[in-house]
Amino acid sequence: MSARVVDTLPEGEDWSYEVKLDGYRALVIKTIGKNEARIQIRSRTGKDLTRAYPGVAAVALKVAAAQAVIDGELVAIDASGRPSFQALQHRGAHPQHAIVFYAFDLLHLDGADLTGMPLDERREALARVVQGSKMLLSTELPGSAQQVIEAVAGLGLEGVIAKRRTSRYTSGDRHSAWLKLKLDKQQELVIGGYRPGPHGIDALLVGYYEGGALRFAGKVRAGFTPHVRREVAARLAGLDTSRCPFVDLPHTKASRWGAGVTAEQMTEMRWVRPAAVAQIRFVEWTTEGHLRHAAFLGLRTDKDARGITRET
Repeated sequence: MSARVVDTLPEGEDWSYEVKLDGYRALVIKTIGKNEARIQIRSRTGKDLTRAYPGVAAVALKVAAAQAVIDGELVAIDASGRPSFQALQHRGAHPQHAIVFYAFDLLHLDGADLTGMPLDERREALARVVQGSKMLLSTELPGSAQQVIEAVAGLGLEGVIAKRRTSRYTSGDRHSAWLKLKLDKQQELVIGGYRPGPHGIDALLVGYYEGGALRFAGKVRAGFTPHVRREVAARLAGLDTSRCPFVDLPHTKASRWGAGVTAEQMTEMRWVRPAAVAQIRFVEWTTEGHLRHAAFLGLRTDKDARGITRET
């Protein structure tokens, strides 16, 4: 179940609020085999992440259930508990960060399907299941919508999720019963090309789908280290194509913020099949529909490029 992006949070006793966690959405699945319990960690796209997160799998074995499907977020946190998407992406470069799983919903429990139950009841069951397991629980934030926003913003966190207490769990499209307010402007965007540089990548060219067509959003040069530039170049290797995938390039002139790509600049670019997704932070969308002051946060292996649309 996905949350719909909004500009304001709903008010009222029907709604609860949680921190929007900056990580990878995943399902933790516990089953019982012939001789022992088995854990699987599955990404949003169905990729098996179990071997990549052995610590999370070990904690999940201790949940108080023979069988369970738990929805939540894989997050890298520092000693103060602050999440970092970049640390999750580049775990080897951030050994001081711990990889944890924040549980926020329980979909199945010991053979029973809970998705038709109200959220509050699923949360009560989830709290009982994770108690004593050392799995972290995403808890409800107290206060009004404005108080929650101020508290989350004061901690420098990404945003707030509002959930209707009576909502059933509905997989698929973004649902109006779950809403997200982003305090730090960022979203996933599709990589359609890049400008080569000394470490493989000088700037990424990113965009989003609209009506089945990939539209250009901007050039991204900030947020890289030499190591990350090489890592991204390696990820894009093998996706080369001679054709520009953006339907609205080239531009007749470069934009005020340097986001445009002219016909002359097109010759400097390398194009790739739009299969890789990047997490991008930015200040705002310009009137031309481009990103201003964009910075690279990391690659998203849990997102399908064809499902990326403009969120804000």
